[in-house]
Amino acid sequence: MSDVFDTLVGQERAIAALRQHARHPVHAYLFSGPTGSNVNDAVLAFAAALQCRDFGCATCESCRRVLAGVDSDVHVAERAGVAWRVDDLREIDRISRRRPLGDGYQIMIVNDVELTVSGAAPSAPALLKSLEEPPAKTIFLLTAEDVPESLDTIVSRCVEIKFQAMSESDLEEVLRRDGASAAAAAGAARSAGGNLARARVLVRDPGLSARLDTWRSVPDQLKGSASGATHLAMQIASAIDAAMQPLETMHVEEITRRTKEAKDVGLRSVGNRKEIEAQFKREERRFRSDELKFGLSVLTGVYRDRMLAALIEVRASDEAGESRAEYRISSSMQALDILIETNERLSTNIDESLLLTDLMLSLARL
Repeated sequence: MSDVFDTLVGQERAIAALRQHARHPVHAYLFSGPTGSNVNDAVLAFAAALQCRDFGCATCESCRRVLAGVDSDVHVAERAGVAWRVDDLREIDRISRRRPLGDGYQIMIVNDVELTVSGAAPSAPALLKSLEEPPAKTIFLLTAEDVPESLDTIVSRCVEIKFQAMSESDLEEVLRRDGASAAAAAGAARSAGGNLARARVLVRDPGLSARLDTWRSVPDQLKGSASGATHLAMQIASAIDAAMQPLETMHVEEITRRTKEAKDVGLRSVGNRKEIEAQFKREERRFRSDELKFGLSVLTGVYRDRMLAALIEVRASDEAGESRAEYRISSSMQALDILIETNERLSTNIDESLLLTDLMLSLARL
């Protein structure tokens, strides 16, 4: 028998737990898992199951309203900045104390709760107060990509539902079910790093293969000149720009879909549009960062393979050949050190163009 959880692939243990909790819910849940592990889809599915008389049938009006994002008793909280502020959480607490308009629960969805313990003024105590004194008809659904120790008091007030990165085979299954060809699904799954959201973008990207080839060809294209290194950095930056286009198109399609669904149920506009658009911007920033990390990992693999090939050559070469192979080993090891340093610099919010130019110039000197 199908239900709202059927579309969630590769998270069998988490989904089994959610099916049970939909029948016997508690006041708060924490969904944790890496980006792209389907946490957000699972939260929405669980919210639908909580509101449904049949615990998530996927066909009733209640399920359809929740899944369409137009249930007035399912509130997706918004934050004003990069971290949750006390005022944001006080507003969440205020809304959580309303009585549900319908026969179900008042459901509060609070994403990225790890951001309550970051920033200059951590706001976790304000959220903790809401979780300790919840109204009887309110259920909190929290999400976190990472659960640091400083979040322990929040975790102790919740049932934690853990998600994991998806396997390539699970990603392929979802992409094929979405309508992708076998070849496109396989290529996107290999390049997504277990991230379903990223895989769904990549499967629509006709430039994925060419972008992979560009990263793999970096060592052969670098001839020691600064101008050549700068040109290659610009080429890669342009390829990343192009990689963003499928995601931007998907966001336009999502807003269009939500607008139509809102009108179908008698609403004049999409609820939480501000938060949706803010989420889209976060997704675009994250995708761009992930695309750069992906390229660096591909390039790391190229230099590692070159080093291993040179190590094998050392054993089978004469003195002159051995000297050339040892040089390639040394230069490959230096390249790997440069790539490690570049990965570390990504977390400092350095300008992408500067980062790529520095990387290519450093590699060109080897």
